[in-house]
Amino acid sequence: MEKFINHIQLGYLGLIPFLGCVGWPLVFGSNSINLEFFTFYSIAILAFMAGNLWRAGEQRYSDAVKAVLPVIPVPFLAFLPVEWALGWLAASFWLVLLFEKATAQWQTYHKDYQKMRVVLTSVVFVCHILIIGMSIYPK
Repeated sequence: MEKFINHIQLGYLGLIPFLGCVGWPLVFGSNSINLEFFTFYSIAILAFMAGNLWRAGEQRYSDAVKAVLPVIPVPFLAFLPVEWALGWLAASFWLVLLFEKATAQWQTYHKDYQKMRVVLTSVVFVCHILIIGMSIYPK
């Protein structure tokens, strides 16, 4: 468990910007900067999480595909309405978790870490849904 305690703490700390972006419009009103920050932060975290699947040197071709599949469409999201882009990002967090759970490595993770990953993915998904709602109905 000790080797995962930092991962767990950092995981929950990583929620602060997501939650902050959800809370910001409730206090200060909606604005495009908040929406852009949320989107870019989401892309960065998704790329980081997908990158953790990479495991260079010990992977099969199918594992490499799983590592890049969620992030390859990201540049094309710029051509979509922001709500669609956020929908893709929200779904991609679940996709990364499903890919991670399918690895042999997942079974070696501490149960607290596994639980944290499910909780974080759930909270991040809900944050995306709330931000999508706030962008559709800004007032």
